[in-house]
Amino acid sequence: MRKLLAALSVATFATTAMQAQSTRINPPTGPGRFSRADSLRGNNGPGRFWWDATFYDLHVRVNTKDSTISGYNGISYRVLKPAQEMQIDLQQPMVVDSVMQNRQKLTARRDTNTIFATLTVPQKVGEVNTVTVYYHGRPRQAKNPPWDGGFIWRTDKKGNPLVSTANEGLGASVWWPLKDYTADEPDSQRVAISVPDPMIDVSNGRLRSTKKESDGYTTFEYFASEPINPYGISINAGTYAHYTETYNGEAGKLSMDFWPLAYNLDSAKAQFAQATPMMACFEKWFGPYPWYADGYKLIETPYLGMEHQSAVTYGNGYRNGYLGRDLSGTGKGLLWDFIIIHESAHEWWANSLTDEDPADMWIHESFGNYAENIYTECQQGKAAGAEYAIGTRKLIKNDEPIIGNYFVNHEGSGDVYYKGGNMLHLIRQVVNNDEKWRAILRGLQKTFRHQTVSGAQVQTYLNQQSGIDFSPVFAQYLYTTRVPVFEYKHDATGIAYRWNNVVPGFNAPVKVSIDGAEQVWLKPTGLWQTQIGSFKPDANVVVDNNWYVFTQKY
Repeated sequence: MRKLLAALSVATFATTAMQAQSTRINPPTGPGRFSRADSLRGNNGPGRFWWDATFYDLHVRVNTKDSTISGYNGISYRVLKPAQEMQIDLQQPMVVDSVMQNRQKLTARRDTNTIFATLTVPQKVGEVNTVTVYYHGRPRQAKNPPWDGGFIWRTDKKGNPLVSTANEGLGASVWWPLKDYTADEPDSQRVAISVPDPMIDVSNGRLRSTKKESDGYTTFEYFASEPINPYGISINAGTYAHYTETYNGEAGKLSMDFWPLAYNLDSAKAQFAQATPMMACFEKWFGPYPWYADGYKLIETPYLGMEHQSAVTYGNGYRNGYLGRDLSGTGKGLLWDFIIIHESAHEWWANSLTDEDPADMWIHESFGNYAENIYTECQQGKAAGAEYAIGTRKLIKNDEPIIGNYFVNHEGSGDVYYKGGNMLHLIRQVVNNDEKWRAILRGLQKTFRHQTVSGAQVQTYLNQQSGIDFSPVFAQYLYTTRVPVFEYKHDATGIAYRWNNVVPGFNAPVKVSIDGAEQVWLKPTGLWQTQIGSFKPDANVVVDNNWYVFTQKY
């Protein structure tokens, strides 16, 4: 047994031709599925590739009376190649009033949800220039935030106005102008939001100033001092209470600020206490919280919640589980607040380590889901974490591949959550060394800290650091809707077994128990192999439930 385990720990999966994760192959699509607007949004096209966003200077005035906004964004950029036309994204029905550079108004044309501005001065390589876009309009109202997002105009229980933004799927350009392309993040950003008195706005980064305007508005100026994914920029304006705590973490003292609606202050102090053990758990498993410079905030909103960088939003009703339900069906998820745990996990997996293309959303959501299992383990023990993961499998649909279509701003299946999380749980079993697995997760965060990455980069890192080629596993779970089937039968010398319903070369090792005996490691392939021994004719083979596979007697 020891020799077998030692051999498996250094074994590598066979290299196969089925390595779609390294070549960005799009799943099949129907004719006309994607529009010109999708291509403009998802591609690093001729109006984009020549410049790198370095700083956004966003100023927005919120009018609660007619649900409109107005403002401007100063786009500072570094010139990578000479060019004269710049693509700036701002979705309809928002209106661009003017595009300015060096105090001159530029010619601009709209193409679907994109503005193309013609620059008049030479764009010299290496220079940092600024274009300012002035705009206004009634932004799209969110129908199902944050997934089908935009602006959320509400009133709280006291009748006070409550305004939020959430645009996970639609992107930042649903309400402000920028290069809305996930592979390009500014190095820092100002977020200056003007709201009617006595509203308070809470946005990303540190509050730098509060200025009372002469017309009954107050401007709250925040500054995010580190790279930030623009879809995470948010407005949260309402009648808030505020309290703060200091967490002594891996990277020093971290400010943790909590912003509940004023009448929920007592409930928040009880429920938001979960943020401290969450931080301790995730720092242990993933490394230091990525945004010590900008702090951690948890802000109450009128929708479920979202991973806004350094400003996590919360609308779970001050109860444990997901709106009071345990998604795993095991009861384990009722011992913690889903939104606090899942959305805060995105500070590592989405905000610090961000996908270059939404097709690789598994970098955000599969790891975000897996973090739920990790937190359950921190809170209730390793067996409970595994039970939670296994319990979520009932939510897997296997209707579409997890990987979406590249270059058209397209996410894949909703299975990116539970199926992706169970894939990572399976990989942990094969690594078979918890300290090594934890080092891999922390290493991912350290290596790609504050960066945008491709799915291929993440997969390569996991392969290299584990010493195991998981390429067929990624190909199976990310690119197909098929679940591996462990088939077995009796032959003349023992139990024969193989993988079926798998991609070519799939040979993940697995733990099994034969007729209730102690588990043994097997390494099936697509060909029949035999576990030699004397077994009863009706001997039952049970695969360890930590593997997301099916079992079938042949």
